[in-house]
Amino acid sequence: MKTGCQWRLLPGDFPKWQIVYYYFSVWKNNETIEIIHESLVEETRKQKGKSEEPSVGIIDAQSVKNTLVSSENKGFDAGKKIKGIKRHIIVDTLGLVLAVVVQSASVQDRDGAADVVNKMLGSWKKIIKIFADGGYRGQLIKTIKTTFKIELEIVKRNELHTFKILPKRWIVERTFAWIDTNRRNSKNYERFNNTSVAMVHLSAIRIMLNRF
Repeated sequence: MKTGCQWRLLPGDFPKWQIVYYYFSVWKNNETIEIIHESLVEETRKQKGKSEEPSVGIIDAQSVKNTLVSSENKGFDAGKKIKGIKRHIIVDTLGLVLAVVVQSASVQDRDGAADVVNKMLGSWKKIIKIFADGGYRGQLIKTIKTTFKIELEIVKRNELHTFKILPKRWIVERTFAWIDTNRRNSKNYERFNNTSVAMVHLSAIRIMLNRF
């Protein structure tokens, strides 16, 4: 994760790359990686004096460039001028990842939000409020309230155009920065969306383990 090397270039003190990749594939497909990640989120929250189950989330999306080998869900984000995929995540107030969904970069934030909220509720059912930026305003606020019984609060930008840290919003931006310190996530190198999701979870696992 940290160096972004190919499977065949794993350091010599690892087992054969085929064995490592085999277990990665099995754990990715049977959701073992996701289960480990969720357990560490609970432990990290307890260490910080918070309840295991979060009640507040912050949502945002990050457009990431594709590479020659990546193939699933390619699209073009006209706003960011990026051809690739979009990592759509929800984090808690500590910046810990609660859910991640990989979508085409052409999907607007408000159109892809329901999928990541639905994914989050599969594991974290006590969320009652989600903070978001202006890209999520409009009909989505009512949809999230009606469908998921969750309040979606829009954190508005500073209209004076001066630098100001936006409440809650900076937390999810910091999480993206944490994820990007792992070179494997600098671009989308993966052929399949579930591999891209697993790489985000492994990055988050690495960050939490370093804290312990």
